[in-house]
Amino acid sequence: MNKKKIVYIDMDGVLVDLQSDIDDWLKTHSDEDVAKYKDNHDLIPGIFRNPKPIWGAISAVKKLHESGKYELIVATTAPWDCPESNTDKRYWIEKYFGDLFKKQMIITHRKDLLYGDYLIDDRLANGSEHFKGELLHFGYNHETKQYNSFPDWYSVLEKLL
Repeated sequence: MNKKKIVYIDMDGVLVDLQSDIDDWLKTHSDEDVAKYKDNHDLIPGIFRNPKPIWGAISAVKKLHESGKYELIVATTAPWDCPESNTDKRYWIEKYFGDLFKKQMIITHRKDLLYGDYLIDDRLANGSEHFKGELLHFGYNHETKQYNSFPDWYSVLEKLL
């Protein structure tokens, strides 16, 4: 019997289009509110609860699941100073994936400690760059203003299927 490969999937910037919700929030709130969260958008109340998915993410993850080749696990980091984000992230996963990730979700600031074959992540923070399997550096890097090695879910599916 072949053992399934383990794939960890980050949320923000990989499954979740958090940046668009942050941008929308900043446009629709008062200057006073914007100034309050200027240096830490992660603390905006409820910001993690209802953002839209990244284009193609939901169908791509379902294709990976249906392939039967992988054990899929969400591996996300939640802001330490915003503990309600843990719950919001779980509700988001259940809204879009139902039971697909039931008890298959890890919230960590140390992705370098995860044991598995692949990590799909948009950033090199929180231990991602030292993940012991293969990092599939995903999406758009807002810091360098460039696309990473795996710019979209099509490129991930090409690699894994």
